[in-house]
Amino acid sequence: MKNKYLVLLMLLVSGLTYAQEAAFQDGEWFRFRISYSGWWKAGEATLSVTNEILKGKPVYHVKGKGVTTGMTKLFFGVEDYYETYIDKKTTLPYRFIRKIDEGGHTKDKIIDFNQQSNVATVNDKKHNEVKTFQTEPNIHDMVSAFYYLRNSIDSENLKDGDETVINMFFDQENFKFKLKFLGREEVKTKFGKVKALIFRPYVQAGRVFKEKESLTVWISDDQNKIPLQIKADLAVGSLKADIDAYKGLKHPFYIIQD
Repeated sequence: MKNKYLVLLMLLVSGLTYAQEAAFQDGEWFRFRISYSGWWKAGEATLSVTNEILKGKPVYHVKGKGVTTGMTKLFFGVEDYYETYIDKKTTLPYRFIRKIDEGGHTKDKIIDFNQQSNVATVNDKKHNEVKTFQTEPNIHDMVSAFYYLRNSIDSENLKDGDETVINMFFDQENFKFKLKFLGREEVKTKFGKVKALIFRPYVQAGRVFKEKESLTVWISDDQNKIPLQIKADLAVGSLKADIDAYKGLKHPFYIIQD
């Protein structure tokens, strides 16, 4: 199982205008069950939010973890850790940490963002190298993007086909990330049916946006905007991430009563 499928669940939502009230808060926590073709558990992932201070600034410290489990771990072990420190008002990142081990392929990087100077300083701890890169304004990492976009959704005014584009920096590269709103439907979760918004991500290759491996994302159509389900169609079968547990939500989570 490739790392991108474990971490793409952090890049889940789209938006057009900044929400009046934040979608998340200190203490929020999610766990996701990752399965192959909907039945074989391949791994799990978690996301958590805590209040912290970074260089004298109050921030949200978000931690993400993705691991393979059971039989999957025997033939392809994955243990990935992601962290971001984001500004409480703008949700822009100050620091991003990526430490991964995917079947022996490892990376250990810390990226510090200067949002005023549009500079990213990348500390590659594995190779003992420090490099600086120019970034686009209002740059995001893959985790901060998730929380920023949750805050940005104006679900009442979303229309089928609406798109939004944000600047992202990943693996020493700037790129554009676009999310397209596909519509609404009810999604079955372990907690019951939930009203959901459906999105599809695209990445920029050259001057064109290309669909990101037929990935589809369902998020709750409420003030929380939490990820409910992600499905990636593969050459053989599919990979899914389903919400398995949660706590510390800022707003009520509504389950449809039959």
